[in-house]
Amino acid sequence: MASLNTQSRKHARKQQIRPLAGSLLALAIGLGVATAHADDALPKLPTKTPLKVGFAQTESNNPWRLAETKSFKDIAAKCGWQVVMTDANGSNSKQVSDIQSMIAQHVDLLVFPPREEKPLAPIVLQAKKAGIPVILVDRDVDQSVAKAGRDYITFIGSDFIDQGHRAGDWLVKATGGKAKIIELEGTTGASAANDRKKGFDEVIAKNPGMSIIASQSGDFARDKGRQVMETLLQAHPDVTAVYAHNDEMALGAIAAIKAAGKQPGKDIQVVTIDGTKGGMDAIAAGELGASVQSSPFFGPLACDVAQRYAKGEKIPTWVKVSDRFYDKSNVQQNMQYGY
Repeated sequence: MASLNTQSRKHARKQQIRPLAGSLLALAIGLGVATAHADDALPKLPTKTPLKVGFAQTESNNPWRLAETKSFKDIAAKCGWQVVMTDANGSNSKQVSDIQSMIAQHVDLLVFPPREEKPLAPIVLQAKKAGIPVILVDRDVDQSVAKAGRDYITFIGSDFIDQGHRAGDWLVKATGGKAKIIELEGTTGASAANDRKKGFDEVIAKNPGMSIIASQSGDFARDKGRQVMETLLQAHPDVTAVYAHNDEMALGAIAAIKAAGKQPGKDIQVVTIDGTKGGMDAIAAGELGASVQSSPFFGPLACDVAQRYAKGEKIPTWVKVSDRFYDKSNVQQNMQYGY
């Protein structure tokens, strides 16, 4: 009988140990998850003055980029920023090395427009690992690699797909729903180019009388846009419309159209995105049909977001910029917004 009682007590202890072991395992798993979530926490931003801010520009070869850089220079003193600025001269690898240098300098905050979505995504993670918060402006990165709200504070920028929609809607109306279109795309792999194409192409696909007969990158550059347009005009002399992803390429295309003996605005309708002074002047001259504004003035917005973030406020993962629309009906009264 004593032997049976001993066995019963041993069995009871085993039964007690099993749930305890299960509880410890669950606790360990829970701690592991908590640790993983803690690792996902965004770096904090100090509230000191001055704040050392790195701004890594993609290039400075057009009015849009110059206006964007000036926006940050103008806001620096007012925001209490000591800004370290670089220029990647149109190179992904240079922009990555510029940002790595800023990380090595231990800047307090990084703000930059990623030249392309995929090559610049890993550097966001490097900054996070170094404890430096990041704000992306104008262009975003590949969300499958680096995610807004988890790996960087936010993306401040326009709705590029909507910009494409607005350009497409205008062209449908301007051409009566019938056009053979050349599309001049922006930098291959840039979020602005990807989404402006997506939005425009969606509108055209819904209109059977509209067709995109050629689409090629002009790298957001005026001279490249002119060269591409010259080549495509020779291959497609029946073109009746051009959609350019930015004003610079549109202005290059207008030069090519004129050199081919055709009249922009009459023989070939041109629509674009940006709202630069040059683009607005071309609208006033009747050579450019319309331009969807894409604001480059990110300095004040970035300052506001950074200050709110430093105070612990919740920042949305996308701070959306509202954009105007210019055509012959309103361009004269909006010239002050050109840059």
